[in-house]
Amino acid sequence: MKTYTAKEIEIKRRWYLVDADGQILGRMATRIANVLRGKHKPCYTPNMDAGDFVVVINAEKVRVTGKKAQQKVYQRYSGYPGGLKKIKYADQLKRHPERIIRLAVQRMVPKNTLGRKVLKKLKIYSGPEHPHEAQQPEVLSLT
Repeated sequence: MKTYTAKEIEIKRRWYLVDADGQILGRMATRIANVLRGKHKPCYTPNMDAGDFVVVINAEKVRVTGKKAQQKVYQRYSGYPGGLKKIKYADQLKRHPERIIRLAVQRMVPKNTLGRKVLKKLKIYSGPEHPHEAQQPEVLSLT
C-alpha cells in the first residue's frame, strides 16, 4: 500500500468565515490553525500547505476564561538593553484586537517557512465587515 502525497494542483482551496463574537480565544485559535494547515482534509500532507483561507470577523468580541483578561501580558523585545515592552491583554484588545487572534494562531502553526506561508491565508478584522464577499466564504462551525 502506497502512502498518499498531495500535489499542489490537486489541492482545492476554500474560504471560511469565523465569527469571533463570544468565542473562547484558545479553542477558536486551535480550530483555525487546523483549517489553515489543512488537517481537516483527507489529503493532508505535513510538509505541504493544503489548507484553506480563514476570515475572522468581530475580533474585538473574543473572550478568554478565568482571570486572563486582567493577568495576561504580551511581551516583545527589541534586542536593545531596556527594550522589553509589555502590553496587558485588556489594552491590546482595545488598541489592536486582531493581533490577539493572530498571535494565538501563529503560536499553533510550525515555526518555519511553511508556517509563514500558512499565516498569509489568515485574514482578521476587528468589526463585522470584511472585503472578501467575492470569495463567498462558508461559515465555519467551531463547535
